[in-house]
Amino acid sequence: MKTTNLTRRGLLGAGTGVLAAGLLGKQARAGAEFDFKLGVNTPETHPLTIRLTEATRAIAAQSSGRVNITVFANSQLGGDPEMLSQVRAGGIDLLAAPSMTLSTLVPLSGLPSIGFAFQSYDQVWAAMDGGVGDLVRDAIARTGVVPMKKAWDNGFRQITSSSSRQLNSVDDLKGFKIRVPVTALLTSLFSGLGALPSSISYSELYSALQTHIVEGQENPLAQVSTGKLYEVQKYCALSNHCWSGYWVLGNRRAMAGLPPDLFEIINAAFDAAALKERADLVAMDRSLQAELTDKGMIFSTPDPVQFRAALVRAGFYTQWQKTYGADAWATLEKYTGKLA
Repeated sequence: MKTTNLTRRGLLGAGTGVLAAGLLGKQARAGAEFDFKLGVNTPETHPLTIRLTEATRAIAAQSSGRVNITVFANSQLGGDPEMLSQVRAGGIDLLAAPSMTLSTLVPLSGLPSIGFAFQSYDQVWAAMDGGVGDLVRDAIARTGVVPMKKAWDNGFRQITSSSSRQLNSVDDLKGFKIRVPVTALLTSLFSGLGALPSSISYSELYSALQTHIVEGQENPLAQVSTGKLYEVQKYCALSNHCWSGYWVLGNRRAMAGLPPDLFEIINAAFDAAALKERADLVAMDRSLQAELTDKGMIFSTPDPVQFRAALVRAGFYTQWQKTYGADAWATLEKYTGKLA
């Protein structure tokens, strides 16, 4: 499959295209039979936003203008918890939901993000396009929203910190005030490592770091870059402590109102775009460490063995095995190997 290698210049150019697409979308609404709003927390320059917008253009073309979807990037429609509530209630029609936020509604969506579970993307996509993805998708569908088939990538998550603390070991995390998404899983993970996690919405993250409400945060490098977190963070520990993704969700009533052929066009276009976005993030990740180093960030690569051992001692894996249940845990371990 041909994919786009998104450079910094390419991202900025594509981001401008996203803004233009939004304006065109507003003009196109009058002639569309189905006019939908799609919310996402990522900025215009993030590969997720870019590929979502490309998908909406494909949907408009393939439906002969019957379906118009306007992408509202950068949390324009609210923080992640608010947008999740809106897509359930029908306030918005579609949402690219972070799997971490989604886990507050669908606990099983956090299963692939168990700390230090996946060692590589080969394991991730085998699981997400296989048995683990099936489990999560079925659980999402039971909550009144409609998931598209393919999960999108958010990336392996890394820990950043302010100039007052560099993180190289479990001991360095003791008492460390770290922002995590509004989710029990990462709160539990960092509590098990001795840190002091605080749940803050992504839309409020930059401000929380700038005002020192928290000392650090954890996100994939793409989020560190496009969210300009390097402006308020000095160090980055390449911990790869968990993988997280996104699911494109539709409001059930809105999706049920579509003729089957139009729903298939929407699902197929988002799934095709998801595969391109996965490749984009891998390509982007390869160059981001050098780019962020140029912007003043200092990188380290801690040994994951010590972190995993600390989580074992804290009972982290035992706790979440009980939470998710033996069957779901066994499905995950088919792809990761034994965790607990």
